[in-house]
Amino acid sequence: MFKIAYCAGHYIGTAGKRLPKELDKNETREWVLNDRVARYFAEAAAEYEDVHLYRTDDETGKTFVDIPQRVKQANDWGADLYLDLHHNAAGKIFSGGGVEAFSYPGSAEGKKYRDAIYNAVIAAGGLKGNRATPLQEKKFDSLALTNMTAVLIEYGYMDSKTDAPVILTDAY
Repeated sequence: MFKIAYCAGHYIGTAGKRLPKELDKNETREWVLNDRVARYFAEAAAEYEDVHLYRTDDETGKTFVDIPQRVKQANDWGADLYLDLHHNAAGKIFSGGGVEAFSYPGSAEGKKYRDAIYNAVIAAGGLKGNRATPLQEKKFDSLALTNMTAVLIEYGYMDSKTDAPVILTDAY
């Protein structure tokens, strides 16, 4: 049995964390995009009989569950892998973008999963972008506080003229 804990990034009420009106008249919130990825991930993972999932955020997006609480749930459950699913923003409208993936510094297992997930996302969605360092090591809390291997994925930039039309599609 392989246990994966995962979450859909920020909750729906997180300040900011939305597409700019210039790129999306609905100003879609990041959580909506993250939740869509989380639901498709869970649907795909359900096809594997020895994979068990546990979602650590509020599936409605309405209740704030902070990172330490999410990670504690994953730790207490005894997860083998923790996935933190996000969409990024540069803080200004620009034409760059792309997918980025992060693992904890020095974690060989984290790097292995990070790279495999990144490559699978690029192969499936084609949103490679122009990031100079799409694969990075960072001490983000969701990577640092886990007892298991953890990966944080940014599925594209919400304020990118290139990424926004892609990440808004259900097909992506």
